[in-house]
Amino acid sequence: MNDSSTLDRLRPGQLALVQSLENSGPMRRRLRDIGLIENTLVECLGVSPGGDPAAFRVRGAAIALRREDSRQIRIRVLPPA
Repeated sequence: MNDSSTLDRLRPGQLALVQSLENSGPMRRRLRDIGLIENTLVECLGVSPGGDPAAFRVRGAAIALRREDSRQIRIRVLPPA
């Protein structure tokens, strides 16, 4: 996987830094309110069996996002530790 991607491409156990939000309206505001801003560390915790939604750890909290919303979040995937 290229190091620049979107959040919906992150797999369980992978870490990434948020580069930008391409969402708009209430969803953009909600994401910013929970701390998804530039340079925020995000970890994929798991993906439901059908692939939607996926769970992520953001600033110590677990959140679930639908694929259509996570597809609009640009990230930089970090190399494994």
